[in-house]
Amino acid sequence: MHYLVNVLDGGPASGTHTTGRASDAEAAAVDDFNERLRAAGRWVFAAGLSEPSRSTVVDDREGAGLVHRGPAVDAPEHVAGFWIWDLPDEDTALRLAHEASRACNRRIEVRPVL
Repeated sequence: MHYLVNVLDGGPASGTHTTGRASDAEAAAVDDFNERLRAAGRWVFAAGLSEPSRSTVVDDREGAGLVHRGPAVDAPEHVAGFWIWDLPDEDTALRLAHEASRACNRRIEVRPVL
């Protein structure tokens, strides 16, 4: 089963304020974590995302043609990056999420892919 694993980052209001970029130590820890995932055949894909302010929301339902510059939801935390993991079960996903959280020094959200 595949799992979407979101890396949550935030500003001062979230209580999880980080710089928005990984420190050298965080980047090295994430690289090591990714190598372990790859070696175990669990890593499918991963990517970092730009700041929410660089988002654009498009709504063309019923031909509305609406374009909004900025995030869909203004929230104190945002998805700063994500992984897709191939895992046998949720317990494995949660165990790895703990490791991922320690590696990147961020909160992690785990969601099964339907």
